[in-house]
Amino acid sequence: MTASTNPESLVLNPSYRVEGYNPSDVRVLLSDELDQRRQSGYQVTDVVSEANLIDATDREAVLALVDALEDSARSGDWTYEEPTPLADIEATLIQKPAHHDVDLVRAHDGIHAAWLGRIAGCNLGKPVELGDYWTVDRIADYLRLTDSYPLRDYFIKLDPQPEGFELRRNWPETTRGNVAGSARDDDIDYTILGLHLLETYGPNLTPDLVGRSWMQLLPIGQMYTAERAAYANLVDGVRAPRTASRRNPYREWIGAQIRADVFGYVHAGNPWGAARASYQDAALSHTGNGIYGEMWAAALVASAFVTDDAKTAIVEALRVVPPRSRLAEAIRHVLRLHGEGSTWEYTLNEIHSAYGHYSWVHTINNAAAVVAALLWAEGDFTTAVGRVVMSGWDTDSNGATVGSVAGILSGTANLPPHLISPLQNRTRSALFGFDNSVISELAERTILLFQSTHD
Repeated sequence: MTASTNPESLVLNPSYRVEGYNPSDVRVLLSDELDQRRQSGYQVTDVVSEANLIDATDREAVLALVDALEDSARSGDWTYEEPTPLADIEATLIQKPAHHDVDLVRAHDGIHAAWLGRIAGCNLGKPVELGDYWTVDRIADYLRLTDSYPLRDYFIKLDPQPEGFELRRNWPETTRGNVAGSARDDDIDYTILGLHLLETYGPNLTPDLVGRSWMQLLPIGQMYTAERAAYANLVDGVRAPRTASRRNPYREWIGAQIRADVFGYVHAGNPWGAARASYQDAALSHTGNGIYGEMWAAALVASAFVTDDAKTAIVEALRVVPPRSRLAEAIRHVLRLHGEGSTWEYTLNEIHSAYGHYSWVHTINNAAAVVAALLWAEGDFTTAVGRVVMSGWDTDSNGATVGSVAGILSGTANLPPHLISPLQNRTRSALFGFDNSVISELAERTILLFQSTHD
């Protein structure tokens, strides 16, 4: 069969190809929803054919096709099991991770180290946060050009900047010699917001309450992909969990995973408790692997408080992820490569080969990069955050997650001053009423929550 007659080769007309991930643009919405469906095993060729027959700017006609995709059927050879309801997720688990007590001294130091490590790791990755442009090779080339490979400090801004190496516009706040307090970032906003949610609602937190707080405290212009789509649904009067699935092609992307860490801090030593609590946050905007990403990251953080070994924490956290899901498969893949004695460089190439078809802000590929960076860091904080940023894709989000976990594993005494001191113990935030937050105060508030949870 030729490409023109094979239905599986059907592609959207070029008129649907618009840069960015803006769900308010129906062309983007349809294109990205088709990708999401294909990656989840659904048959979408009929919708592609219909889309190519209509005007891509006809909003109502395109939205009708987006909505029609909800009735698409899965291919008969789909073998994954990826439920969304919490009870169904729990039913797939073979053995939940153990709950260990964490003494206050360990929790106090770990929570402080986690906040500092998360914010430093986030800032480290911000200048190259554009996975389609800042590939692994481009990052490595730039680091060699600045005589800073492998990455162990903030990026260097050259003057003049060489052609082909355009840093993100946040570089005046995030490059070496220019960091003076943490730059604003959604990876930090959501950690602060998570703390506020737990302080306000505690164990009574629900997706609806998370949504109410979003609308009160966060401007939609500072939210992206799944969160922006869910926010638009909230404005339309849609309630959770429908907010996660309606016209939201980003529901399995990394947005929930970046919101996980504070649930792990508060539930230190209790990975299932952290995962279960984080579900209430994730379910507002995500489904399937998107939810698992947040549950896994929360469990990973919680597990790090009771070990000094990254592999142990990763294996324990994996117990909260449905074992027949794509996320579990990817994490097991990286663990297997580590067990076989592969190098980090070889593993990174394998990760990009196996999972590079996903968006650079998808959950699955980025989680795999996080696992690899932690496993091959050999307990060194700087190596861990440096390697995950050099892995490309969502560099600031992954830097934040790895920084959080590696911070807990290292402790405050082993955090590198050249990455931590420039933060000046404060962070910017778009969260209403929380700009210029003092990092140590955020940590102390988190410790109070940990104590109340464990009383």
